[in-house]
Amino acid sequence: MDVVNQLVAQGQFTVLKQPLGFIKILQWIFAIFAFSTCGSYSGMFKMSVECKNRTESDLSIEVEFEYPFRLHQVYFDATTCKGSSEERLFLVGDYSSSAEFFVTIAVFSFLYSMAALSVYCFVLEKYRENCKGAQIDFVVSAVFAFMWLVSSCAWAKGLSDVKTATDPERVITLISACDEPENRCREVHDPKVSGLNTSVAFGFINLILWIGNLWFVFKETGWMSALSGTYVPSQEKQPAPDSFAQGGYAQQDPYAGSQGGYQPEYGQQQGGYSEEGGYSQGYEQQQQQQQQQQQQQPTSFSNQM
Repeated sequence: MDVVNQLVAQGQFTVLKQPLGFIKILQWIFAIFAFSTCGSYSGMFKMSVECKNRTESDLSIEVEFEYPFRLHQVYFDATTCKGSSEERLFLVGDYSSSAEFFVTIAVFSFLYSMAALSVYCFVLEKYRENCKGAQIDFVVSAVFAFMWLVSSCAWAKGLSDVKTATDPERVITLISACDEPENRCREVHDPKVSGLNTSVAFGFINLILWIGNLWFVFKETGWMSALSGTYVPSQEKQPAPDSFAQGGYAQQDPYAGSQGGYQPEYGQQQGGYSEEGGYSQGYEQQQQQQQQQQQQQPTSFSNQM
């Protein structure tokens, strides 16, 4: 009990409330329903043969069959309406392959779902490490989804053949005494195949669950980011902009002109008047800057000497 308590204490059971874990529980449950309804089935039907001589009649001919539906091995004894002699007859068909395949897929789905739930609850961090666990889970889930499709379709066809082979009206045609017009043959009890119909329904429900689970497992694989283009590759070294090519910021020299001297800039046309009839303030400021520049030029020339 201590070991169980430690495992429970270390478990991360919140994942069972998420779609990834909750759908796994449904897969586990419906897998049990699928193989139990098919693998535990046994059916029976009855027929009666009324001979012209009533003492030779057999009013209760019971035929029993069960999983895995090897009907060619199922036999019954029927009267021949010729004294006390009887004939042994066998049903027609062997549908064990589709039935056993269906049950096998259900059993393995049950086992895998139980193992996946254990991983989700106890080693979820390792499951999500490098997304390898999720990728393996996605591939296995895709295989099981395909297997459920194949097995459910195969078993649906096999069940249809089983119903035909166990139809009392069809089986009556195998009895030689029923070929005589003076004898009367009829069915007494039809086989109940509601459990087998349910197994086919559970098979397709499992198919829907496994296909739906693929989306939630796919989101854990990390492939979505690669497909959506959010993967960020290693950044390449970008070339330096042109402004840094000369080893510093490129600054404009306000005093550099096309003729190598100071070129004043006017806010408006030189000598022009403002709308109020006076010279513009921008022109006056530029004249002051020109005078200061002329005063600085002799000083810089003496320094050069």
